[in-house]
Amino acid sequence: MLSFQLLKPIRSILWSVALLLLGNGLINTLLTLSGSQAGFSSLMLGAIMSAYFGGFICGTWVSGRLIRRMGHIRTFAFCASICATCALLHIMVVDPWFWLFLRFIYGLCYITLITVIESWLNGQSARHERGRIFAIYMVVNLGALALAQQILRLDSGVPFLLFALVTLFICWAMLPMTLTRRPQPQLSDHAGSSLRKWVKIAPLPVVTALLSGLAMGAFWGMTPVYVSGLGYGAVEVGTVMSLAILGGALLQLPIGRYSDSHDRVVVLLAVVAAAGVVAALMPLAFTRELMFGAFTLWGGLAFALYPLAVAQLIDQLSAEEVVSGSSDMLVLHGAGCAVAPLLAGGIMTFTGPYGLPIYIAVVLAVLGIYVAYRRRHVSDLTTGETAHFEPMMQTGGEVLQLILDQSQPDLFDDPSFYDESELDRLGGMVGGKQAG
Repeated sequence: MLSFQLLKPIRSILWSVALLLLGNGLINTLLTLSGSQAGFSSLMLGAIMSAYFGGFICGTWVSGRLIRRMGHIRTFAFCASICATCALLHIMVVDPWFWLFLRFIYGLCYITLITVIESWLNGQSARHERGRIFAIYMVVNLGALALAQQILRLDSGVPFLLFALVTLFICWAMLPMTLTRRPQPQLSDHAGSSLRKWVKIAPLPVVTALLSGLAMGAFWGMTPVYVSGLGYGAVEVGTVMSLAILGGALLQLPIGRYSDSHDRVVVLLAVVAAAGVVAALMPLAFTRELMFGAFTLWGGLAFALYPLAVAQLIDQLSAEEVVSGSSDMLVLHGAGCAVAPLLAGGIMTFTGPYGLPIYIAVVLAVLGIYVAYRRRHVSDLTTGETAHFEPMMQTGGEVLQLILDQSQPDLFDDPSFYDESELDRLGGMVGGKQAG
């Protein structure tokens, strides 16, 4: 049960998260719709959406340096101001290449905002509370993203209104963060990337993270184009996006918990196959209700792929490799998301809106074939106890620490930890608590 004492140190952070995600969730969908109405091609819209994820990836390397130089609060205010400015400039200068530039800058600043928030959550939470704090954080994330899509219903035909709302939400997100009297935390240091190592010892989760990004990036970037291309309006676009997010929130946990007690590769194969079939059948959803149902089911399946991949990787890592490996998975997934809208947009330019589900179905078919091959011909090793699945969205790398330390308040202070046998045992224990 949640207590007021648990929420008290982080309530200002959660308010900032909610307001920031309302603005970000709204502008991601709004830009696709507005660009389509402005006559931008599907390929150009895909490039604009890809630029956001490109900035997101570059920001993972820039954010830490910026925070260490300016401090958390000033960095948050600085980046939030840039994001709010970008939101307004989209409606003031309607040019596809300018939008592409704005989306890159926005993505770079947005991941910095998320890094500030997540490192602050780490600093304000005791290790034994981090599991519950992580759960609260994910509920706020999913709830704000789903609610943001419904704000599209406020579209009154005045183009400036929704962009102004995005700007207001991002500006309001600065208020709780800048008003807090709590001390600023220290940004944690993470081990360097070992991607080549993961490719050698655990290629299945690496490929899954990349290809799931190729599918999810297309969903985030091009679904509004797909729905509007079928003749529906902004209300239906918002409903489809909300239902897919809610489907992911509802099905991630049961799928993941089932994978904890069964062969995770078999579970992954079943989820990939089912998601691919649903995507392939989407063009046959001729009514609005069938379309809503298809996206709800697809979201429930597809949103589980990335956390399944992270859990699969952690099954094969030792304790000291967990944070580095999970961070690399986040970058890989983001790289897939960055390329996906451009690929899907190019296909939709030639095939029309139905190119989106066809593209997603093909990506998932390729992933399914690879998973089946690994299952049949290769036996992946584990370092100890299997990892416990945790439902999650693509976030910043700092949130990984919330899960890594959530139930180990004194373990690292125990001298026996440095014993080789104890280190092997810890590898299974940390893997059991980590979720990526």
